[in-house]
Amino acid sequence: MALRSMVGASVKRKEDPGLITGAGKYVGDIKLPGMCCVAFVRSPYAHANILGIDTSAAAARDGVVAVVTGADMRAEWEAVPVAGGDIALEKYSHLALSVDRVRHVGEVVAAVVATSAEVAEDAVDDVVVDWEELPAAVDLLSACKSDSPKVFDGLESNIIDTGEKKSDDVDEVFASAPHTLSQRMLSQRIAGVPMEVRAVAAAPDAVTGGLTLWSSTQIPHGVRSALATVLRLPENMLRVIAPNVGGGFGVKNQLYPEEIAIAKLAQRFNRPLKWAGTRVEHFVATTHGRSQIADVEVAFDEEGTLLGLRLHVIGELGAYPPFYDIAHLTGLMASGNYAIPSVHFKASNVFTNTIAVAAYRGAGRPEAIYYIERAIDMIADELGLDAADVRRRNYLKPEQFPYRTPTGSTYDTGDYATNLSTALETANYDGLRAEQAERRANGSDKLLGIGLATYVEMCGFGPYESGQVRVEPSGTVTVYTGTSPHGQGLQTTFAQIVADEIGADYDKVIVRHGDTGSQPVGVGTFGSRSLAIGGSAIVRSAGVVRDKAIRIAAHMLEAAPGDIEFAEGEYRVKGVPSRSLRLDKIAARAYSDRLPDDIDTGLEATDFFRPADFIYPFGTHVAVVEIEKDTGVISLREFYSVDDCGPRISPLLVEGQIHGGLAQGIGQALLEEIVFDEQGQLLTGTLMDYAMPRADDFPTFAIDKTVTATTLNPLGAKGIGEAATIGSTPAVVNAVVDALSPFGVRHLDMPLTPRRVWEALNPG
Repeated sequence: MALRSMVGASVKRKEDPGLITGAGKYVGDIKLPGMCCVAFVRSPYAHANILGIDTSAAAARDGVVAVVTGADMRAEWEAVPVAGGDIALEKYSHLALSVDRVRHVGEVVAAVVATSAEVAEDAVDDVVVDWEELPAAVDLLSACKSDSPKVFDGLESNIIDTGEKKSDDVDEVFASAPHTLSQRMLSQRIAGVPMEVRAVAAAPDAVTGGLTLWSSTQIPHGVRSALATVLRLPENMLRVIAPNVGGGFGVKNQLYPEEIAIAKLAQRFNRPLKWAGTRVEHFVATTHGRSQIADVEVAFDEEGTLLGLRLHVIGELGAYPPFYDIAHLTGLMASGNYAIPSVHFKASNVFTNTIAVAAYRGAGRPEAIYYIERAIDMIADELGLDAADVRRRNYLKPEQFPYRTPTGSTYDTGDYATNLSTALETANYDGLRAEQAERRANGSDKLLGIGLATYVEMCGFGPYESGQVRVEPSGTVTVYTGTSPHGQGLQTTFAQIVADEIGADYDKVIVRHGDTGSQPVGVGTFGSRSLAIGGSAIVRSAGVVRDKAIRIAAHMLEAAPGDIEFAEGEYRVKGVPSRSLRLDKIAARAYSDRLPDDIDTGLEATDFFRPADFIYPFGTHVAVVEIEKDTGVISLREFYSVDDCGPRISPLLVEGQIHGGLAQGIGQALLEEIVFDEQGQLLTGTLMDYAMPRADDFPTFAIDKTVTATTLNPLGAKGIGEAATIGSTPAVVNAVVDALSPFGVRHLDMPLTPRRVWEALNPG
């Protein structure tokens, strides 16, 4: 009996039984003999000198093992990596326990090791730090000024990195264009808020001098490599394990000071240590996202055809940024889905005295799509055209792919017009416009807004990913991946792929990940890369296994390898289906002493996939909002998401990724914002202050698809993890501005709170 095809089937996640029954194991669950807990002393100031630290009272507290300061450890480690390892910016780094100077609230200056977390946290309050507070550069625009306090000594300006791409004729295009419009836009600073905050545990190996580190991370191999450098250890002396991880969204995509400190202190005191952060620590000491100000200018003709785009992005780095290329990613996607012949993009990255701004679901691409999609709606409003028509007029056409954008991206494949048409039909767009016209004619106090947004996303980041497929003697299969899923469901998706590729029983395929001690070297999970890059590595490995299984089957069936076909999950002689073998029989032979001399023992393979270029999924979102005119309260009535991520290996998991992405994108549009006061104190440092959406803030999402495969990987897959976050934010903002447009509202900055909407309706 042939096995049913698994690719494309909506199956339940393999991960869920353990998680929903409480059997999952997170870093916080790790308990080892002799383990102590660590709490950190953090700066209450955004910018200050450390004149001295008195640890005597804390050290005298019962249960405290040791109190360690940055000065104690200065010579024992290297600086925390910054800016992706850019040598030119290394001087703007710091140590895991800072010495002499702090540059943001929450920066770590000392660590307390104690017999329990409670004792350690209480002892933190006993540590007395002599601070000299310094002027701080907190506001992004103010930090750009020449007279602003400098985040680092020796800086002439806090603007530390710039980049520019300019079409030769862009100035002439704007000078001669029939129409131009400009708008300053804000993509506000927001927080990634996973269910599990960051946590780290470490245990030294007294025999080898090595170390095992457990971390709630998206990149275990990346953490190992960076940590080895900082601790001056060989990589093979470090084992990094990411157990169950309760969400990441990009904020667990780098090495943090706490990981370094826990690892080094575990070695120093030769005992296991653990730190589990609090939600407040998460807000002040885990990187934030977005935080850009953009000046957008477009040139266009009477019919709404785009002629040129100018985009200057001012991106906030905070202090000690792990990356500094997010604003440049915005530039690469500046023209969105449109054929814009002339573009001038400029990026300015700015240090501030705040926790660093780094990756958050989409990282640079949501900002780009927000700017261009708002501009498209503004063009439609100025010319009195339908926003859908303006988009359709400017889309890249299928025959133009692969398409090189003016800012340097090469889009692989796309069919944007078909995707838009599917979205408009799914949403009954004409019916919505008719309802809106009727309400406006009747003077309804419940304003109806309809917002469109089309997005294209750069994803599938390299440089490589690994995959190993091992068929056990029983015919069960173990898959090892260098990716590190933390909610994506890759254990399910990869099992579906392998089951079909080699004829394995899906229920007997286990996917293992997140352990540098057993997995081949990999890159991790971020940037919508895991299926397209990690899945492709697994396909390559499975192909090697399948080819060997064919050779073994040929030997067993007394046929030539060329006469064996793999079909319907079986290895059989062509034209004679009754002469066939299943994988379990072949696996048993692979580990026996009955193989011919030209076939090696075993049935497994490890391979890597290196993408030739990025891949570009796309989609169209339609948001329908109702606004109470008297209060400014917004209700999201309907939301339609039509996404094209290529073939859907696991449709149920794709829908889950879309739902989560929509929630986060809509949250940015309507609710979320990180706010500091003038001194750099975080005003939104708890979930009481930082507004996040709840389930009852959303309607039932309507999801549809188009399918345009990429040619750049064997699966044709494009990625879906970040897509919904990218399209949903501008769709909602466009819907709100559309509802307010009869009152002369042209643009509103996010988040679109009731107060902000009410003030727009009641100027002055």
